[in-house]
Amino acid sequence: MRKADSKIVKRAELKSLLQKARQRGIRVVLANGCFDTLHVGHVRYLAGAKKEGNLLVVGVNSDASVSRLKGPGRPILDEQARARLVAAIADVDYVVVFSEPNVESLLEDLKPEVHAKGTDYTQETVPERAVAKRLGIHVAIVGDPKNHSTRAFLEQIRKGANG
Repeated sequence: MRKADSKIVKRAELKSLLQKARQRGIRVVLANGCFDTLHVGHVRYLAGAKKEGNLLVVGVNSDASVSRLKGPGRPILDEQARARLVAAIADVDYVVVFSEPNVESLLEDLKPEVHAKGTDYTQETVPERAVAKRLGIHVAIVGDPKNHSTRAFLEQIRKGANG
């Protein structure tokens, strides 16, 4: 098994690695998220994603992207820390940091066989569903029911800190 740091790769390198993997018959899955304060829901999501194929690539939103998506005060952890935490999960094979608001361009570049999204989505609400359909990428909804969130976790900490 590779060390976490060696799992974090640039997009161009990842594209080449995935082409070689496909030549060996490997089924590639792409999952993505902010992963700001990693929690059990993230781990279960990624475990579910890995079951959809042989090789799991995880796109981690850049700091600027998280800030645009989540608002002021986010991310809590910087992109390199979040990428290292995700890379430390055994089910994860590669991690790539991306700056776009969704993974449409990653789908275009990497062309995974499966795009895995968490249970906070449905087939109809996946932002990248049209691109995935055009590219022939299967969209899989995976993980446990969405009953944990970083936003709720942070709110609980704030309430506890204020008495």
